[in-house]
Amino acid sequence: MIHPWTRVGTRTLNENPVFTLRTHAARNPVSGTCRDFYVLEAGDWVNVVPLTPDGRMILVRQYRHGTDEVTLEIPGGMVEPGQTPEEAARRELAEETGCEPHGLVFLGRVRPNPAIQNNWRHTFLALGTVPAGPPRPDEDELLDVVVVPQDEIPRLVAEGAIHHTVVLAAFYF
Repeated sequence: MIHPWTRVGTRTLNENPVFTLRTHAARNPVSGTCRDFYVLEAGDWVNVVPLTPDGRMILVRQYRHGTDEVTLEIPGGMVEPGQTPEEAARRELAEETGCEPHGLVFLGRVRPNPAIQNNWRHTFLALGTVPAGPPRPDEDELLDVVVVPQDEIPRLVAEGAIHHTVVLAAFYF
């Protein structure tokens, strides 16, 4: 049987608007030894699978600093303090694509990386998504909106054009 480790201390290493990096000292419940573990504490995130009335999917192409590459993915971002995940999904969709949905359906949530992160990623299906104005990305986002037939998504995943884990989890839902 697996038992939780006992946290015996916490130290903050860095805080910024995106996450807090902490080290947690924890005691092994079997051996009694202590070890430090790094944890990224972050607010929850959302992503949105936007479908147009004619069955196309709206994607965004953007540069990702972690991998130093341009990725193809669905719109998404952080749940701001005081927002519900649904409100954040609507906001992110509008900011990144300039579109709004006829309706949002909650599909599920996943832990992006429970080995080192504490947050959830909430996924919504945006039905009847139509243009409502120009995209309004954050100042540190450079985005291209890409619209593809929904039936092209499996090929884009199989070819590796879409490889972002939380995007693949959204497609699973």
